[in-house]
Amino acid sequence: MRKGGPNAPYRVLSLDGGGAKGFYTVGALKEIEALVGCRLWEKFDLIYGTSTGAIIACLLGLGRSVAEVEALYCEHVVSIMSKWTRWGRSAALERLADEVFGDLRFDAFKTDIGIVGTRWIDERPIIFKTYAGQAFFGSATFEPGFGCTIADAVVGSCSAYPFFTRKFVTTEQGDRIEVRDGGFVANNPTLYAIADATEALGVPRNEVKVISIGVGEYPSPTLPAWSLRKWVSKLPTVVFLQKTMEISTQSMDQLREVLFRGVTTVRIHDKYTEPELATDLLEVDLRKLGLLRLRGRDYARKHEAELVAALV
Repeated sequence: MRKGGPNAPYRVLSLDGGGAKGFYTVGALKEIEALVGCRLWEKFDLIYGTSTGAIIACLLGLGRSVAEVEALYCEHVVSIMSKWTRWGRSAALERLADEVFGDLRFDAFKTDIGIVGTRWIDERPIIFKTYAGQAFFGSATFEPGFGCTIADAVVGSCSAYPFFTRKFVTTEQGDRIEVRDGGFVANNPTLYAIADATEALGVPRNEVKVISIGVGEYPSPTLPAWSLRKWVSKLPTVVFLQKTMEISTQSMDQLREVLFRGVTTVRIHDKYTEPELATDLLEVDLRKLGLLRLRGRDYARKHEAELVAALV
C-alpha cells in the first residue's frame, strides 16, 4: 500500500555514495523533511542508498529523523575517516554499524529499502532489499536482505577499496559473499530504484516521483606535504577509485534520463568551484563538512517548487 493512499504517487528517495561528502546529502534532507512535515519513511515508499547513502537510507528506513542522522554524522564521520589505515577505518565502521544497527535485519524497516553493493568475485551488483515484490528473479526463495543483518549490508556497501578492507557476508542460504562498495556499480542508485518501482513492482511511470540526492562535485583538496592523506590521494589506485565513482554517478544519471524520461525526477546535486570547498570522500575538517551541508540545504531550497510538486 502506498504511503499516501491508493491514488497517491509512488515516491522514491535515492541517495548517492560519497564518503564524508554525505554531509551534503544530510543538508538537502533537512530541507525535504521540513517541507513534508514528517519523518521521511512516512513519505517515501522506497528508499535506495549506496555507500554513505546506504547508511543514511537505513537510518531513515528505521524511523530516524534527519536531525538524528546529522548528529551521528557529526559525531562519527571524522573519527572514522581520520584513521590512518584501511584496517583502522574498517574496524571503526564495523563498530559504528554494530552500535547503531545491532542485530537488526531487513524486516525491521518501516518502508521498502534497497542497499547497493558489489559482489566482487562475480563482478556484478548485489542489492539488499526488503520486499519480495522488488525481486526480478527468485521471488519464491526471497529473504529480506538475503537474511543478512542491516549492519553487514551497510558495511559491505561502504567498503571502498583501497580506503576500506573487503567485507564478507553470509546469506540465509549459507553463501559467503565478498561485498565491496556499491559505488563500483552504481554510486548513484536512482536507476536501480526506478527499475524496482516500474519494472518489478509494476507502478506506472507517470505515477512515480523520484527525489535523487547526490553529494556535489568539488575541486581536489590542496594538502600540506607532510599530510599522509596527501600521499594516499596521489596513489594510482586511489585516483582511479575516485574517478570511477564520479563516472558511475554521471553515467547512471544520463541513463536514467534516457530510459526513464517519463518518470518525474528531482536531482539535488551541483558542481562547486570555490577553493574553500575543495574536498574528497576522506574529508575530516568539520568546518568544511558544515559548508557542504549548507550547500546541500541551499540547493534543495533552490528547487523547493519542484520538491513541493513531487512530495506535498
